[in-house]
Amino acid sequence: MTTDTLFLLLQIAITFTFVAVFALFAVYAERKVAGFIQDRLGPTEVGPYGLLQTVADILKMILKESILPKDANKWLFILAPFVLFISVFAGYAALPVNPNLIGASVNVGILYILAIVAIDIIGLLMAGWGSNSKYALIGSIRGVAQIVSYEIPTALSLLAAIMMFGTLDLQEIAKMQGIFSDKSVNFFGFWNVQHLGGILGWSVIRYPHLLIAFIIYFIASLAECNRAPFDIPEAESELVSGFHTEYTGFRFAIVFLAEYGKMVLVSVMGAVVFLGGWNTLFPNLQLGGFRLSLANWTSGEYGHLSSSLWGFFWLILKTFSLIFVQMWIRWTFPRLRADQLMSLCWKYLTPISLVLFFISGIWKLWEVGAF
Repeated sequence: MTTDTLFLLLQIAITFTFVAVFALFAVYAERKVAGFIQDRLGPTEVGPYGLLQTVADILKMILKESILPKDANKWLFILAPFVLFISVFAGYAALPVNPNLIGASVNVGILYILAIVAIDIIGLLMAGWGSNSKYALIGSIRGVAQIVSYEIPTALSLLAAIMMFGTLDLQEIAKMQGIFSDKSVNFFGFWNVQHLGGILGWSVIRYPHLLIAFIIYFIASLAECNRAPFDIPEAESELVSGFHTEYTGFRFAIVFLAEYGKMVLVSVMGAVVFLGGWNTLFPNLQLGGFRLSLANWTSGEYGHLSSSLWGFFWLILKTFSLIFVQMWIRWTFPRLRADQLMSLCWKYLTPISLVLFFISGIWKLWEVGAF
């Protein structure tokens, strides 16, 4: 094997390990968040503070028999979970980790992620149709309709930000929101805040209409991940468990892993495009004659290990914060009906995101002096 091949395999192994470990952590965290919100304890018995409860559950799931329903389409049923997981896992390739590291530095990173993750629709259909179960089929049809619909406001909200930055490269978008940018970081188009850094360089602060775009993106990402209150494809009260009703054992674990992997993916994208990516939260401050270089201290030196460690820390902090909000919402709001879900997408989120897209276009024309 060549060095490049070994490095690629190492990247894949590290990313897969991260997703698997995160899923274990996220299940425990979600149970504890649910317990706190609903005034109960959550896991307490298995291990200290219930930390090993999720490990025990995962081991039990993996050791269970993987049952193939008698009348199921064998190959569709077997392959569906892997199509779901691979489509999500492949999206990690274009995500920036810190100022010095990105899996695949492509200049169409956002377009690649949107395109490759959309393949999970095929996995949903394969799971529903291949199971030969009316519950799974209805769940998969609901899931496909939901994901296809909410991809539109997701893409439009991202396009509103892309137009302001002029690139589809996630690493460049992150860089253009901080002190490491090789271009001026202008606030409202006229005040250069690059030397200040921190939150002032984030897109949702520099361009106020992108704050609304971020909210639309976050809501749409919940629907893309089948998270409550948009978990209609997995409605236990109606469809037993939706498209994965017939799945057991390891195959169910793969479906489960894909869902949590997608939570991380959409949260990293949201953090990079709207919340400054791997850039620090703190700006440099001038207090009288004393300069407090918070942005410089918490960013490190570009190209060195310090910037890599700080960048990874800030990106993970923002990502996990968004994931916490996803969990918070799950245990706070009731599930929407199917008609309410579609109404929210087509009557509200899509038109508003279109307006934001046009605002970005007008703003860019104003910046270049077209008016």
